[in-house]
Amino acid sequence: MDSRVEKRASDEALSGEPGRKGEKLSDRVYGDIIDRIINRDFAEGERLPSEEQLANRYGVSRPIVREALARLRDDGLVRSHRGSGSFVQRRPDRAMLEFAPLESLADIQRCFEFRIAVESEAARLAALKATREDRAALTRALALLEQRIRDNALGVDADFGFHLAIARATHNRFFSDTLLSLEAAITYGQNLARGLGLRRPEHHVPEVQQEHRDIHDSILAGDDERADRCMQRHLRNSRRRVFEG
Repeated sequence: MDSRVEKRASDEALSGEPGRKGEKLSDRVYGDIIDRIINRDFAEGERLPSEEQLANRYGVSRPIVREALARLRDDGLVRSHRGSGSFVQRRPDRAMLEFAPLESLADIQRCFEFRIAVESEAARLAALKATREDRAALTRALALLEQRIRDNALGVDADFGFHLAIARATHNRFFSDTLLSLEAAITYGQNLARGLGLRRPEHHVPEVQQEHRDIHDSILAGDDERADRCMQRHLRNSRRRVFEG
């Protein structure tokens, strides 16, 4: 059998059970590279091994390596230059691992990807379809978030409630049903982001709350395009804040 075919067959056979149930091979590569960046095996500014070298190191195909590198670029941890390879852009703080084990990082990243796709559309529809009652509920949710901040609490319940109020304002139950079905995964990421954020509240808290206000204000104004942009910016920034540590 051709070696490339064997490699592809191996990837496909292992992608469901490479050590942790449901883990993909790209998750394992992604997590190991993050671990090496944290441990300074790959220093900031250093060029990573080539795709071919990484593929040989992990015993996977180059497309698997590319998928892992794409996630690392999305997290702002590496940057790539055509013809030059990939370089370590930033080392996440080790404190991140006090809140989330290394093997969970790929799932957190995937959850943010999914939320960006779904919740930006929910915000857009909410701006178009929200009733007076929906707007009042969203304002109450924002006020509860601000109260949690004044209480110096994590406020994950209020954060999830704010996003759920937006989903309900779409008047399409599949948005709210989806968020509720993913509540454990979503609040896990929120706990991580807010827990890390409390280490530098003078920067994190005002930034996050301004993002929430922007989403709230754009929905109440009926500006669907701005609501979409604000939600995307908020969730992308949340993912960035997680990996900043």
